[in-house]
Amino acid sequence: MSFIDAQSFYTYDCKWGKNSLGWYFGFKLHLIINEKGEIMSFMVTPANVDDRKPVPEMTASLFGKLFGDRGYISQKLFQQLLEQNVQLITTIKKNMKNRLIPLMDKILLRKRSLIETVNDQLKNISQIEHTRHRYVPNFMVNIIAGLIAYTYQDKKPSLNLTPEDLAALPEINLSDYDTNPLVIV
Repeated sequence: MSFIDAQSFYTYDCKWGKNSLGWYFGFKLHLIINEKGEIMSFMVTPANVDDRKPVPEMTASLFGKLFGDRGYISQKLFQQLLEQNVQLITTIKKNMKNRLIPLMDKILLRKRSLIETVNDQLKNISQIEHTRHRYVPNFMVNIIAGLIAYTYQDKKPSLNLTPEDLAALPEINLSDYDTNPLVIV
């Protein structure tokens, strides 16, 4: 979300940030979803905040496995989440050594595109990416309304896992893993 020439935004914590499309002035929306495409947690931060910073707070009431992209690779974050009973699983960077991960985790990591589909629906259907807001409360109302509208969609993108598929997933025993982050081979 970007904002242009909005003096009132300077009184809030609006900052310059960079993404794959270039520089923008505004905020970031961080999301955590489940396998059904339901939003489990979200947070809005200034655009210059590192993607890893809000994760511990967003996962405070969650447990299980958390799949992320390369931007979430951090030993400190991995340890912090492990103490919260959340296992962080990410892809590897080109300069990293390969590590073995369970096959099911590798398969589920490939399904991480689900979050990109949710982001696309939030932008295009719920219209939360709007560049003409001049007042932060209006921007926040737009974000919350878009998230609520998405929540009430009849058909959300999902992995289409049946209860039998979920039962086939291995139990998570966090003590089986060493203290290094698990990454895809």
